[in-house]
Amino acid sequence: MLSGDRVNEIVVEVENVPPRVESLPSSIQIFPEKSRVNPTFGMVSSISDIDVIDSQVCRHSSDTKHHQLLQFSASLTDSLSQTLHGPEGPGTDASCASAEASQGQKLIASLIPMTSRDRIKTIRNQPRTMEEKRKLRKAVDKERSKQCPQTLELRCCAQCLNSCSRGFRRSRNGVSELLNTTSLWQKTLKVIGGKFGTSVLSYFNFLKWLLKFNIFSFIVNFSFLVIPQLTVAEKNTLPFTGLEFFTGAGYFRDTVMYYGFYTNSSIRHGGSGISYNMQLAYLFTIGACLIICFFSLLFSMAKYFRNNFINPHIYSRGIAKLIFCWDFTVTHEKAVKLKQKNLSTEIRENLSEIRLENTKLTFHQQLTRLSAHVAAWLVSTGVAIACCVAVYYLAEYNSEFLKTHRNPGAVLLLPFLVSCINLAVPRFYSMFRLVERFELPRHQVYVLLIRNIFLKISIIGILCYYWLNIVALSGEECWETLIGQEIYRLLLMDFVFSLADSFLGEFLRRIIGKRFITSLGLQEFDIARNVLELIYAQTLVWIGMFFCPLLPFIQMITLFIMFYVKNVSLMVNFQPPSKAWRASQMMTFFIFLLFFPSFTGVLCTLAITIWRLKPSADCGPFRGLPAFIHSVYGWIDTLSGRPGYRWVVWIYHNLIGSVHFFFILTLIVLIITYLYWQITEGRKIMIRLLHEQIINEGKDKMFLIEKLVKLQDTEKRANPSALILERREVEQQDPFDLGEQAAVPDLRLRQSFQDDNSKA
Repeated sequence: MLSGDRVNEIVVEVENVPPRVESLPSSIQIFPEKSRVNPTFGMVSSISDIDVIDSQVCRHSSDTKHHQLLQFSASLTDSLSQTLHGPEGPGTDASCASAEASQGQKLIASLIPMTSRDRIKTIRNQPRTMEEKRKLRKAVDKERSKQCPQTLELRCCAQCLNSCSRGFRRSRNGVSELLNTTSLWQKTLKVIGGKFGTSVLSYFNFLKWLLKFNIFSFIVNFSFLVIPQLTVAEKNTLPFTGLEFFTGAGYFRDTVMYYGFYTNSSIRHGGSGISYNMQLAYLFTIGACLIICFFSLLFSMAKYFRNNFINPHIYSRGIAKLIFCWDFTVTHEKAVKLKQKNLSTEIRENLSEIRLENTKLTFHQQLTRLSAHVAAWLVSTGVAIACCVAVYYLAEYNSEFLKTHRNPGAVLLLPFLVSCINLAVPRFYSMFRLVERFELPRHQVYVLLIRNIFLKISIIGILCYYWLNIVALSGEECWETLIGQEIYRLLLMDFVFSLADSFLGEFLRRIIGKRFITSLGLQEFDIARNVLELIYAQTLVWIGMFFCPLLPFIQMITLFIMFYVKNVSLMVNFQPPSKAWRASQMMTFFIFLLFFPSFTGVLCTLAITIWRLKPSADCGPFRGLPAFIHSVYGWIDTLSGRPGYRWVVWIYHNLIGSVHFFFILTLIVLIITYLYWQITEGRKIMIRLLHEQIINEGKDKMFLIEKLVKLQDTEKRANPSALILERREVEQQDPFDLGEQAAVPDLRLRQSFQDDNSKA
């Protein structure tokens, strides 16, 4: 490290030989002892020791140099004895063994009075192997068991608590390992991450996360709505033709799939007085699903935000994890290769992002890119507005069209046109990257996500306005079921278009890029477009869950199929990203977009439906009521006359029905978000300051090393004859023979180079 490309050697010179060494041969008595030290071992441990003498070397005069180096020798002896391993005599082995035994006894004695938590932490931090740590813990437990019975009785309760805590931790770890072992698509996700990186992997993780959401929603709806209704359901007399799978009408109309089939009476079985109020069950079940989804989204956002924005290790880019944390439990050849591929991909992503962050643009380049961004935003916003206007007029025309055409397939016109817009416009947005040319691929994905979410949420908003202000007020029989059928067709048509795009569009693009226009090559996976398809479908599911309770089950099937379809298409039709980039924060952004504006828009739509609209008079559990929420009002009035349920009435009036409560709750959430943001900014500043401090300390070390080298060169020039004798003895001795040096306490560090032999 000191001499660049030249091979250097560190010479340790010993002076002031103790009296007991006078019996050594005369050659060793006349000339000071020395030996060469491998710098790759000695430098790391001795750099920290240079701080002990930095002020002495820089401030004292040359006549006190020997005294300063004697002080330095004591600290250097320990580092050399721990770093260098050479042949030692039997006397040295015995002394080392006794020293280690005494140190072990001291360590055990210091661990005994500690608490269990501190003792475990101290043993865990010891630089020993796992077997040595286990032996140390058993030795400490054995010594503690020899204490007086009174002390043991006092600590009996603490030991029981520690045993319970240890058992709980072990059981929790066992359950966690079992869940990880049985985790869905675990091996497939590792293969995707190893070949295409974390950016593409984030899409499949998001799809898996949404699948868990829909599984939970289906289980809740099926348990509290479908099963009770099936116990009192009448036989369906409508014919089944098979077209119902595409239109959602016909035979499915009189099934538990839609809102209009559910009864408005309380369900009783036998002569018992226990009844099941379907009105409250329907409203509370849907409300419970949405509330749990709300808190799950908040918890997931907080977790990913903490892991990807607040933890300090993300600002060091996980270098320690990549370099020093190989999993030695991986022994299978395929698993080892997959692990190596994952690590190499992560290293490429980190290095690529570091290189891109250091790129500086001129003022002209910045102005050109800013103009391109503004133009792209104006064009994308205009296209989104035009699409929303077109969807609104198409919806109005569709209602008039269906009155004159009785063909069952005519109801697919609006979903088909909406799906065409959702397929074509995001691809048009993707072409803007040829003009904008973002330096960081992550920024390009963020911009595409924002443009696509603005387009798709605007389309859903126009459709909701059409459903709630035209369909619901048109006097149609059971308008809730009609809205449920519309949402079912939109969801199904979006799924069909996604399959067609994967099997036909992406396949044809691969054929064109490989055989006809080879300059195009294979395409890269469009993360923004595919993620927005998932968010769009999930938003439809949340809105339609009130009108079609089994919609989460349909979405669960479509997500399960889409995972395998996208996986096969990814492996066959796509190439890894040309620019490797880290996507550790993408999952946080996906969940945030799913929460706002997707989930918040769903809450607003359902709130307007429940509080403002009048239910159908001939179908559904809320028939005959002026509004859906009046079922809750009637239940609260009933509980007000029962003294045992006054607490429920108080909770409703002071918490659920209070505007002040939700205002305070929103304020608390905003304050917590602000605190998290400030913590993030503070840790960023801390990481930057620590990084600068490390750089400055490295410069200080190099300065001290240079000063030390200059002092050594001065000494060489002052005494050249001693240097010649030193070289002769070094050539005769074993360079790693340090057996006699272990007993000498006075050391001095000298650096010399191999090319000095000819000069001497």
